[in-house]
Amino acid sequence: MTSLSVLDLAPVTDGGTVAQSLANTLDLARHAERLGYRRYWLAEHHNMPGIASAATAVVIGHVAAGTSTIRVGAGGIMLPNHAPLVIAEQFGTLSALHPGRIDLGLGRAPGTDMLTAQALRRNLDASVDNFPRDVVELMAYFEPVREGQRVRAIPGEGEEVPVWILGSSLYGAQLAAMLGLPYAFASHFAPAEMERALELYRSRFEPSEHLQKPHVMLGLNVVAATTDDEARYLFSSLQQAFVNLRSGRPGKLPAPVENYTARIGAQENAMLNNALSCAIVGSPEKVRLGLDAFIRRTGADELMVTAQIFDHAARVRSFEILASVHGMTDDVAGERQAAKASSAGL
Repeated sequence: MTSLSVLDLAPVTDGGTVAQSLANTLDLARHAERLGYRRYWLAEHHNMPGIASAATAVVIGHVAAGTSTIRVGAGGIMLPNHAPLVIAEQFGTLSALHPGRIDLGLGRAPGTDMLTAQALRRNLDASVDNFPRDVVELMAYFEPVREGQRVRAIPGEGEEVPVWILGSSLYGAQLAAMLGLPYAFASHFAPAEMERALELYRSRFEPSEHLQKPHVMLGLNVVAATTDDEARYLFSSLQQAFVNLRSGRPGKLPAPVENYTARIGAQENAMLNNALSCAIVGSPEKVRLGLDAFIRRTGADELMVTAQIFDHAARVRSFEILASVHGMTDDVAGERQAAKASSAGL
């Protein structure tokens, strides 16, 4: 059975606070653990009023400390914003505190606008062109210390934290294949290159000490509710947020509205249809059929499910419905998936 995991953007809702968002994140993680989800990932975004996970490693520590079995990780850390040594120390610390439960997904984009990216880096020479070199440097810090090694990640060395390459284009697919690493594709908001990226990654994959065969995780929006109409209503929060972001008006996650797509123009609808084409929205049966079709179409090893839903109770319920239609149960699914996990955290 294809594993399901959770991508939480820690949404800050209209009228809500960061404190409430982070409390909701931990609550959802506990539900996800109980339901048998494999991983719980958080993403690095900056200067975004509607996302509370900018200090991603801190939020990961918050979630990992409040759960006990689910893997917790970054989906991802935007490596051009950081020195590899700093990330090695952060995730080495997390791994020491929560052995065998921490994942590190690495992205090449800044996760923000360019002015904010410059404020983050403080280094005029920082460039995405250094990404492959920085990934290799970071991974080396997790290895056992070598004779004569002068710069060490403490904590970090010997932790062997599983590293994933994230991407929304062909670049990440090629790098993940070359390094023999698992690959996570952001099809939940940038699906255009998904099929080409999958083919490229699988065809060019080179086995490594980290991974012997290709392993793909795909992002997927899923909003499940009792009826199709209710699910479409809940989904309108993400649709509004996406239009606002693409229009240069990022803000907090809006409350849902009825018939949102009928209120906007053809250009906005076309943008939503393209960007959010990897979305399953509807009743339990519609979600089951859509999920099965997506898995058959892509052959994904795992799915990373995200649900930007305004009401927290409705968001939790959506993940409960998804777990139910996918045949997951509270204890059995978690035990089954844990038994399949390799030493590399897969």
